[in-house]
Amino acid sequence: MIIWEVAAIILIINVPFGYWRANVRRLSAQWFLAIHLPVPIVIALRLTSGLGWQLATIPILVAVFFAGQFLGTKLHRWWSKRARVPLTSCLVVDVVHVLQAGR
Repeated sequence: MIIWEVAAIILIINVPFGYWRANVRRLSAQWFLAIHLPVPIVIALRLTSGLGWQLATIPILVAVFFAGQFLGTKLHRWWSKRARVPLTSCLVVDVVHVLQAGR
């Protein structure tokens, strides 16, 4: 895999974790988990993709990691203002609830 494919996957992986983080108290155990649980996934992805620990890839992947967290937080805040059903901390559950409410 090339760096941009890995970066896109990391971004997508982090959006649900940022979504979760937006709905929990800052500096709580869930808040720390929402930030740190994707780290082993990212490390595994780096190793399986063949990127390894090349110094040039670190700033790019760290940036997309935090961009995914940021986008997830913004998505939760945006959606909480517009949703017709109460939101949870889980992006997948909220998507299912909104789709069911739309029927």
